[in-house]
Amino acid sequence: MARPAGPLLLGVRHHGPGSARAVRAALDAARPRTVLIEGPPEADALVALAGDEGMRPPVALLAHAVDEPGRSAFWPLAEFSPEWVALRWALEHRVPARFIDLPATHTLAWGRDGDQRPESTAEPEDPQEAPADVRVDPLAVLAETAGYDDPERWWEDVVEHRGTAGGDAFAPFLGLEEAMSALREVYGSGGHDRDLVREAYMRLQMRAAQREFGDDVAVVCGAWHVPALRQKSTVTADKALLKGLPKVKAEMTWVPWTHRRLARASGYGAGIDSPGWYGHLFGAPDRPVERWMTKVAGLLRDEDRIVSSAHVIEAVRLAETLAVVRGRPLPGLSETTDAIRAVMCEGSDVPLELVRDRLIVGDVLGEVPESAPAVPLQRDLDRIQRRLRLRPEALERELELDLRKENDAERSRLLHRLRLLGVAWGEPVASRGSTGTFRETWRLRWEPELAVRVAEAGVWGTTVLMAATAKAEADAVAAPGLADVTALAERCLLAELPDALPVVMGVLADRAALDADVGHLAQALPALVRSLRYGDVRGTDTGALAEVAAGLAERVFVGLPPACVGLDTDAADEMRRHVDAVHGALGLLGDAETGMRRRWHKVLRVLSGRDTVPGVIRGRAVRLLLDDGELRQEDAARLMGLALSPGTPPADAAAWIEGFVGGGSGGGMLLVHDERLLGLVDTWLTGVPAEAFTDVLPLLRRTFSAYEPGVRRTLGELVRRGPGERQGVGTAGGGIPGFADELDIERADAVVPVVRLLLGLDGTEDGVAGRGRPAADDLVGATG
Repeated sequence: MARPAGPLLLGVRHHGPGSARAVRAALDAARPRTVLIEGPPEADALVALAGDEGMRPPVALLAHAVDEPGRSAFWPLAEFSPEWVALRWALEHRVPARFIDLPATHTLAWGRDGDQRPESTAEPEDPQEAPADVRVDPLAVLAETAGYDDPERWWEDVVEHRGTAGGDAFAPFLGLEEAMSALREVYGSGGHDRDLVREAYMRLQMRAAQREFGDDVAVVCGAWHVPALRQKSTVTADKALLKGLPKVKAEMTWVPWTHRRLARASGYGAGIDSPGWYGHLFGAPDRPVERWMTKVAGLLRDEDRIVSSAHVIEAVRLAETLAVVRGRPLPGLSETTDAIRAVMCEGSDVPLELVRDRLIVGDVLGEVPESAPAVPLQRDLDRIQRRLRLRPEALERELELDLRKENDAERSRLLHRLRLLGVAWGEPVASRGSTGTFRETWRLRWEPELAVRVAEAGVWGTTVLMAATAKAEADAVAAPGLADVTALAERCLLAELPDALPVVMGVLADRAALDADVGHLAQALPALVRSLRYGDVRGTDTGALAEVAAGLAERVFVGLPPACVGLDTDAADEMRRHVDAVHGALGLLGDAETGMRRRWHKVLRVLSGRDTVPGVIRGRAVRLLLDDGELRQEDAARLMGLALSPGTPPADAAAWIEGFVGGGSGGGMLLVHDERLLGLVDTWLTGVPAEAFTDVLPLLRRTFSAYEPGVRRTLGELVRRGPGERQGVGTAGGGIPGFADELDIERADAVVPVVRLLLGLDGTEDGVAGRGRPAADDLVGATG
């Protein structure tokens, strides 16, 4: 097993467990005097931390520009990353380890000076992981040449499932270097000229190491770069490529990372599809397929699925058989997944999704020692916490905020921004003192895991404001529905993100213009109306919100009547909920929007009198008009009498009753107090034919079972007495306890002091008790 002449170039695939094992074997065989690793040289000062007991991968190197913290880049490393293995090997053997890629000071400046590369990702580690302008995927070319249609499967077969060839630890790297050399001869830089600059810098660092240690140097880098590092080039030519590169002052630190962030689905461009699977392959000492199937069985058992040891045995056999049939040396992820689906999941993809989420990707969290420099986002958060005197505490506590006070308003903004970033330090709860928009109550508790959430949120920016803004903009573009965008606009207003709100409103306007579904428009309106109220307290310009809200409302007014025609039972119930949502939203508008509410009342009148509209919607429209004082009691009784007439099918009449007095809208008390309405319902119900009664009974039970027990008991008493005996009950006493002809002022004033105490008002003022009407008026004015 002879070592190749010159520096030992170990070409790898980043985050590849097979490459990691091969690197460790080659380093053990070569015993170099120094190890050079592809990565930013600013990280040399952080190498020692990789050997700290508190360091546990996955972790990442984070670089950011000092004068522009939002410009940052990450270099993630997992336990199965070849670079991490090389770093740990050097520390264990007390060998110097250095990073030799282009410094972050240049990488970050490239993005600042007009380059359109995303700023939140590191410089591409391999051409297959590079931006979209790269014209060649070397793995795809090699896979196609070998007769594979899947580059991932080819790489698994030739690298991940292969040990050292004949005990030669260097043979795998020589074969891969030969293949990459052939590709570089044909494709050059692969369409990405920036690699030429990076490789020039690496060659200079290699020469410097050779002057110090001779050829006893090992280099761990992406396999694509190996031919370029091997080629003969003069120092002058390499320095010429580096001349005039832009620079920024950069800082670097270690941050915790997760397997989920390593996955491509997380948005990190240089990720891998199955970090959990790769971690298993790297960590399993032997029999990786058997151990994997045992893990899967344990997960499914925890979810109360019946999986026995026999299932594990059969799944292993099937995976091995599939590998033989498909001509693979060992079962890979596709074979094990197919076997799990067939044997353990009974052909269903539903439990298989759980396996993908929990094991194939996984939720492994890294750890960084306390001695590591702080993450920029964490630094900004610490600074804000000190300024606002809002210290993180492990114990749960409630925090009352009065948004009319500047310090409390800033605290509210911070907590809302953190929630938008997924850092759930605070949870909003119902306020005990007031339901007004000027007061908020938060339940705070700082968990250790939140430090990881802060680090993960750092991909959006290095200050809380910048990160929340970037996250809101990205969420707006990715929002699945119109209601999601309006809810996001509400959150932007609460968090006071002035730069994100125009982007969100632009997406909202575009979605609203294209969405013709009245249900979607009705779902979106409440959040916009709530946002208009928040603007009054927080001093935010809500002009754009008001315009979009008015446009949405107008489209709802126009589209709702025709949308309510020809609906089945389920669709009618859903549309009734939309009607409730729109009515509740418009009820929050101030006096300036009375014109909009008048338009809405006209729509409700149309719905209440149109026979083609389902009964549940017609009944609800009548009830809403009655509650708003837009319909007299006798008119409501007339409409109910028409809906419950003998010519109306019993099912439609029951649906009308459900809409009018159901849905937790206080309909029970309305029947208690209105003799005519209760008599109409009673008369209709006793006249329903026997053959139709069983059809309408479930709906009626659902309607009346939602009432409070006391209301149901009172209604039963009224019905038992009959029309003659209950005359006047609810409107003129009638002997039912608690009801009288008029309001008893003295009894009402007796509770005023207690109510004022509950509301936090001064209960010692003159006129609170014993002064009759002024006390009640005083209380109404204080709470209105």
